[in-house]
Amino acid sequence: MSNPSRSFVDVRMRGFGARTDVSEAIELIHARCRAGLAELVDLDAAAGRVLASDVTAAVAVPHFDRAAFDGYAVRASDTAGASPESPRTLRVIGEALPGRPSGQTVELGAALRIMTGSPMPLGADAVLPAEVAEESEGSLKVVEPVGAGKNVGKTGEDVPAGRTVLHAGRALRPQDLGLLSSIGVGRVEVVRRPRVAILVTGDELLPPGSKPDGFQIVDSNSVVLRALVRRDGGDLLPTRHLPDRVEAIRGAMKSDDWEVLLVSGGTSVGREDHAPRLLAELGELPIHGLALRPAMPTGIGFIDGRPVFLLPGNPVGCLVAYDLFAGRSIRLLGGRSDELPYRTEEHPAAVRLASTVGRMDYLRVRITPAGVEPIETTGASILSTTVIADGFVLVPRASAGYGPGENVRVYLYDAAVRES
Repeated sequence: MSNPSRSFVDVRMRGFGARTDVSEAIELIHARCRAGLAELVDLDAAAGRVLASDVTAAVAVPHFDRAAFDGYAVRASDTAGASPESPRTLRVIGEALPGRPSGQTVELGAALRIMTGSPMPLGADAVLPAEVAEESEGSLKVVEPVGAGKNVGKTGEDVPAGRTVLHAGRALRPQDLGLLSSIGVGRVEVVRRPRVAILVTGDELLPPGSKPDGFQIVDSNSVVLRALVRRDGGDLLPTRHLPDRVEAIRGAMKSDDWEVLLVSGGTSVGREDHAPRLLAELGELPIHGLALRPAMPTGIGFIDGRPVFLLPGNPVGCLVAYDLFAGRSIRLLGGRSDELPYRTEEHPAAVRLASTVGRMDYLRVRITPAGVEPIETTGASILSTTVIADGFVLVPRASAGYGPGENVRVYLYDAAVRES
């Protein structure tokens, strides 16, 4: 692994020398980014949050025997042998409704009208569905037998008391919240989301929502990054757009309100690329320059132990660097898996998918009836290629690519099932 204390190398107007392997960068992130503190949140705000501790049911669900059908609570033995030709007759002694038990006991020869969810009365051991009985003037004609325990929801059949219903590390789904509510949990302990700050640098940039003007371009990176941070469970701070001025960038980087810092632009070899030197000055910059295309100028460092990611200004490079590195740290700090959050499919290559040995290549691809094909335009600044692509293929550093017919794993940009 890279030495965090190695001397800073200023690459401005010189170029990168040695480039760090992607696996080494991921190893560093794993070593330095661990789940943070826990906090209590209301169930209403807990969807998608990650449980910080196991949850055990203090009560059973249901916590009483209840009717599972609308019908009549009876003693099963009173219905034995009943048929249309030889019906049984029972006397109806009252009614039980959800939340309003009758308080009566079902003796031999008796039946109690009961609705779904109502507490089972003493003496009864089954519910006779209304469809197989006929009530008239206080008498019930039974034409079909019912077995003991039939149509009765037993105490604890959903959740027994003492069962661990959810384990730490689980991202809570809507049905999980419903289960927690059913066992009387109103607030739940979750991993606190890391606070993420985004700094966008560049004299040439206009804020999102502007129209391109003169020789200035509109910032798109912060829009993409904010959506990705939300996807990965980060707690976003307001984005700051900064000119290429050393003191302005230094001041923003020194702020103590963030737990993960994303710096977009100013990370490469240009004369105005100040972020790498400032990061090394304020903290540490163990990685600057990766064996990766695009996103080679990415930097990874720390200020007071907090991760800082220097992301390329080119939009595709920025997306790649976030997904492979910054997104991992946000997910890990929030208690989530660091695996890439994309569904994958295996498909044969329709043509050769070329790569260069010695670096990982991120290939934007389309899936056609013939197989996987690369997007012809591959520039790191051409964001539209990620819009027309179905997904991407990661070609390992040791590989020269894939030949026609070879199976490749495609990471799909869309979370939903891809339409053919």
